[in-house]
Amino acid sequence: MKLTTAHLIVNPCDDEEDNMAMLCCHGNNDEMFMLSRYPDEDDVDLIWDYNDPVPVEGLKVTLSDTTLLIELAAGDADALGGNDQLAITHSTAASDLAEVEQTLQNILKGTGTFIRI
Repeated sequence: MKLTTAHLIVNPCDDEEDNMAMLCCHGNNDEMFMLSRYPDEDDVDLIWDYNDPVPVEGLKVTLSDTTLLIELAAGDADALGGNDQLAITHSTAASDLAEVEQTLQNILKGTGTFIRI
C-alpha cells in the first residue's frame, strides 16, 4: 500500500500528552496515518485512515530522505486494512529529518526495529 504526503509531522516527546512520541501524516487523498507511543507502555499504537488506534508489535520502520516504509508483523495486518506494508513518499525538509529519526527511535525503542538509510 502507498501514501504520498507533503511532510511528516512529528513530536519526539509531547509534554502536554504525558511525553507521548508521535508521527503523523495526511495523504494527498485525505488518508491519515499515525504512530504513537507513551514512554511507559510496551505497545505502539497505529491509526490508519481515521480508525481507532490499534496496538502493534514487532514493527519495522525504514526511513530515507524521501520514503518511510512501515512493515507490520503478519498478525497485525488488520491495522492497515489487511496490508502488512505501507510505503509513505514524503517531501519532508532535510533539516527536519533528525527530529523524525529521533521520534521514530522513541516510538520503537525496545519494541520494534528502526533503520535509517
